[in-house]
Amino acid sequence: MSKLQLVTSQLVTHLDRLSKEAVEIHWITAFAMQSGVRIITPFLKEAAERRVPIKLLVGDYLFVTQPEALELLLDELPSAEIRLWKSGGASFHPKSYLFRGEETSHLIVGSSNLSKSALTTGVEWSLIAPTSVDEDVFDEAVEQFHKHFYAGQTIPLNSETLREYRELHEKANLKRPVSPVWSEAEETGLMLGVSDSQQIAETANPYITDLSPRPAQQQALDALDNVMEEDYSRAMVVLATGLGKTYLAAFFAKKFKRVLFVAHRQEILHQAKQSFQNVHPNKKSAFYHATEKDISADFLFASIYTLGSEYHLDQFERDAFDLIVVDEFHHAASPTYRRLLEHFNPQFLLGITATPDRMDNQDVYALCDGNVAISIHFLDAIERNWLAPFRYFGVYDNTDYSKIRWLGNRYHEEELLQAQVRENYAEAVFQAWRKHKQTRTIVFCSTVRQTRFMDRFFRERGIRSMSLSGETPAEERKAARAQLDSRELEIIFTVDLFNEGVDIPKVDTLLFIRPTESLTVYTQQIGRGLRIAENKDHCVIIDFIGNYRNADLKLGVFDTQPQVKGKAQGVQPLVPVSCDFHLELEVVNLLEELRKKRAPRKQAMILAYRELKLELGRRPTYLEFHLQGKADSRAVKQEFGSWFGLLAYAAELNADEIEVWTKHQNWFLEVEKTGMNKSYKMVVLSYMLSKGAGDWLEPITPVEAGPYFHQFLTEKQYRMNADLNDAQGKKLRDYDEKKVANLIKRMPMTKWSGSAKDSLVAFDSGRFSLNLMPNDEHQRILYEWTHEIADYRLHAYFERKAEHRN
Repeated sequence: MSKLQLVTSQLVTHLDRLSKEAVEIHWITAFAMQSGVRIITPFLKEAAERRVPIKLLVGDYLFVTQPEALELLLDELPSAEIRLWKSGGASFHPKSYLFRGEETSHLIVGSSNLSKSALTTGVEWSLIAPTSVDEDVFDEAVEQFHKHFYAGQTIPLNSETLREYRELHEKANLKRPVSPVWSEAEETGLMLGVSDSQQIAETANPYITDLSPRPAQQQALDALDNVMEEDYSRAMVVLATGLGKTYLAAFFAKKFKRVLFVAHRQEILHQAKQSFQNVHPNKKSAFYHATEKDISADFLFASIYTLGSEYHLDQFERDAFDLIVVDEFHHAASPTYRRLLEHFNPQFLLGITATPDRMDNQDVYALCDGNVAISIHFLDAIERNWLAPFRYFGVYDNTDYSKIRWLGNRYHEEELLQAQVRENYAEAVFQAWRKHKQTRTIVFCSTVRQTRFMDRFFRERGIRSMSLSGETPAEERKAARAQLDSRELEIIFTVDLFNEGVDIPKVDTLLFIRPTESLTVYTQQIGRGLRIAENKDHCVIIDFIGNYRNADLKLGVFDTQPQVKGKAQGVQPLVPVSCDFHLELEVVNLLEELRKKRAPRKQAMILAYRELKLELGRRPTYLEFHLQGKADSRAVKQEFGSWFGLLAYAAELNADEIEVWTKHQNWFLEVEKTGMNKSYKMVVLSYMLSKGAGDWLEPITPVEAGPYFHQFLTEKQYRMNADLNDAQGKKLRDYDEKKVANLIKRMPMTKWSGSAKDSLVAFDSGRFSLNLMPNDEHQRILYEWTHEIADYRLHAYFERKAEHRN
């Protein structure tokens, strides 16, 4: 077939045929029914057995998708990557099937969901387009698929998320049972629902014209030099919006021959390519995305949605690039980025971002081994006069958000819209804006419909305003930005249009009329107003604060005073001296009330644990919780004594594990809490664990542990700098059996045995031993749990040392 083909029945036969020819399969459907999954799994299983990568995205809109269908997909296609779109009440109605072939690829778009009727004899239309019609269209479809597949409102399908969906499905269908045949009214409602707007970034003309590093960039370059000298192979740089992250990457690239720059938006790629060409005019730069793929360039600028595909990754050798730069690194925890980072083996990986808030995106720290080369917060930049100061006005929002359903990571869109699209609310917004505004305003709203409602309300009052969204044509967006710059427009209402990759230096007023669901997004949006510009001495921030989630946490992004343990923290943050901060009395009272109601620390830790378990589909390890959990892992020891104390408290241990925890609790607390001025105790314990579950409890001598101990501390420069950097340590960098053994004997062996409680650790007659006597049934659990704590403590120790270095 070399032309378009219309299919009006038995689409399943075409899906079967194309699956047998495919080297990559991507499907996106609004609904999945058990009847449909049963007829497609046999040929998808055959493709999976041929190691064809399979990605399936299914929607939860109106909870029509049957849990039984999802369970069947999990059981029959264990190697497939399956994700569930959490619609939040907004319409989700795509039905597309993409097959990449060795010679010809096919895109199928139509009306058929995954049900037997839709795929066989039902009245459905589908159009099959081979790549011979337009290859660029297919690659663009793959990019769009990945944007949806890894969007923030998707979750991986696993046993944990399936259990959660099944509960929600049962509750939803108690209220409104879904008929096997939809009525005409139901179908109309499904088709006419309004979906979320895409986040589209706008890129202004290059803001930096001076091709020598700015002060912040030079500090970051110096920090990266130190990181490389310490033998790290990856690091993250956090520079506040406006400090020039892209040019930093361009300057750093002078040390490398071939560079890959990865981003999630075309606008960012175009801006980056221009910046690199300005710094490196004699180097060849090119794009790798849906419509352009030049792999011979010195500097390659790639869309993650193209290069994240297995097919495209396979076009490159593992060592194809000396440096890989990942822009807006807080996105990099998604599986697409992980796949890319696992495929390549560069000399150095650099992640750059402005907002890796650890509570929102702690998992990105895992991708750089917890190594942050330098972090310059926007508050630091303001204090150094690198960004404009702000005047903040917290205005009371009387909307009762407690009555709006929370869907795990955001509010139900329709219910939120009903609460916000009110004349009296719009009037309160208008009055606050008129009282505090300056000359050019960006307003951040919750939905596209809210932007249109507010835009109409303001224009009726004579204000030169405009509503922009991802649905707005690019030329219209560009013109609107120019009109705001020239003051033809006073105000632009948007959703997430100006979060990333956009420079509008003259914007001097920001207005927030949306709940803060993500501290990262909130910080990004604040950065839109802090650029330094002519005739601008500060930015006004007008922030409507109600009883929504995170309302009492969001103000912490403005606080220059770190949280002090045991000291009560007021609701009003301590801001830079050049800034002002004002809260209405109703806001102060509200925040005090919210703070009193916030879940106790133990419950917050358990919630963070359960969220990560849902994401992973299994119980996370201690180190995974540290690197990926949305909580500070240091609180584990403080609140529960041990990681396994947390698991016991959360009722996550089975009968055998409870017995191990009860019998050996003192040992786990000892490993968790023993003092570590150096890493030596955990290195010796790590050596013992390296011998395996059956032999790890056998006594050892200092001489026996010496080679492992020395190799561990000297194989990485950062470890030597942390623990072998004093006069004595430097003498031990070259292996000397006697000196190393004497060090191990003195500390940690003698020191640990003298400080351990209950004689759990002993050093007698030159032999170091652990006084643990597990029975055969408990041996494996004791070994694995000790390994988990030791791995965590070693990682956290060297991470802390790196933080102190910075």
